[in-house]
Amino acid sequence: MVVVGLGLAVAVGSSPPSGFAGRSPFFRSSLRPNPLRHVGSSLFHRRLPRLPPILALDSDIPRPIHRGSEKLKNSKRFEQWDSLTARFSAGANLPFLLLQLPQIILNARNLMAGNKSALLAVPWLGMLTGLLGNLSLLSYFAKKREAEAVVVQTLGAVSTYVVILQLAMGEAMPLPHFIVTSIVVGSGLVLNFLFYFGLLNTNLWHLWEDFITIGGVSALPQVIWSTLVPFIPNSILPGAIAFVVGLVAVVMYLQARTGKLPQKGVKFVKAISGWTATLLFMWMPVAQMMTNLLRPENIKGLSAFTMLLAMIGNGLLIPRALFIRDFMWFLGSSWASIFYGWGNLICLYYSNIISREFFLATTVGLFAWIG
Repeated sequence: MVVVGLGLAVAVGSSPPSGFAGRSPFFRSSLRPNPLRHVGSSLFHRRLPRLPPILALDSDIPRPIHRGSEKLKNSKRFEQWDSLTARFSAGANLPFLLLQLPQIILNARNLMAGNKSALLAVPWLGMLTGLLGNLSLLSYFAKKREAEAVVVQTLGAVSTYVVILQLAMGEAMPLPHFIVTSIVVGSGLVLNFLFYFGLLNTNLWHLWEDFITIGGVSALPQVIWSTLVPFIPNSILPGAIAFVVGLVAVVMYLQARTGKLPQKGVKFVKAISGWTATLLFMWMPVAQMMTNLLRPENIKGLSAFTMLLAMIGNGLLIPRALFIRDFMWFLGSSWASIFYGWGNLICLYYSNIISREFFLATTVGLFAWIG
């Protein structure tokens, strides 16, 4: 998932912006002015002035659009677009809240019927990849103080974990892997929320960042390799090599924190974890489609409504990512909406699981939204 909402990035070394004194950040979007009250439909026909491009390495900088022009930042039109895109982002909470619910219900029915083989339609490696992505993106957005995105990634992490729990109960996921996953998820959620509300020690937060960096760098090539195992020999070598690379990255992080790296080196180091997380999140749809290809007889165990909600939820995040000019967020949300949501609906349609009318309606809706 991504929750994909895509979704996965820990940005190391950037300082978070100050919050709103005396208020919970989760209610920040409700305090913004309603743009439709002032400008009506003309808002959709007026564009912000063109700004200089933002490099991908700058994606982790809080609100990079604010650096472009102080006049633009204080303009009424800027506030209107800020409010509207934040509302779209907050609106994604509903589909993400319900995202895994159809899949959870379907899994529960199969478990109660003793049909454990149906759970093989949901690859545990793909779910694990998405879950790691949600945790990393939670850290990423917690540093950027994007309250709506923090809620989305939390919902994604919790709901995906429930699916993983069901896979472990159905013996579709190895028990040792599930136990380790449970520990990481519980620790990650607690640490992220303590940090978001300013209750976490800085050194402990840096330790979490180092852990998620090594874990992400190690997991990405190993998950990719394991997904392709039917076509290549099984091996832990990719993960072992990547683990060493992750350790090197952490050493570079330590140098960046002490100011021993030049500015370009600091940006590169911060981009390692961010892009590793984004690629982890983007691999989730690939793992699911590989499962559809290798086990077409089990595709009935895949929920069409979960795929639809993934398409809608990630699609609602795209305007916000474009507005704050966050390329990582934009890429993850777009990929999850098109390839995870709509792509799996294509698989379900060609397997005669969903009707032509359902598929055409979702296709028209998606491309009308993204233009």
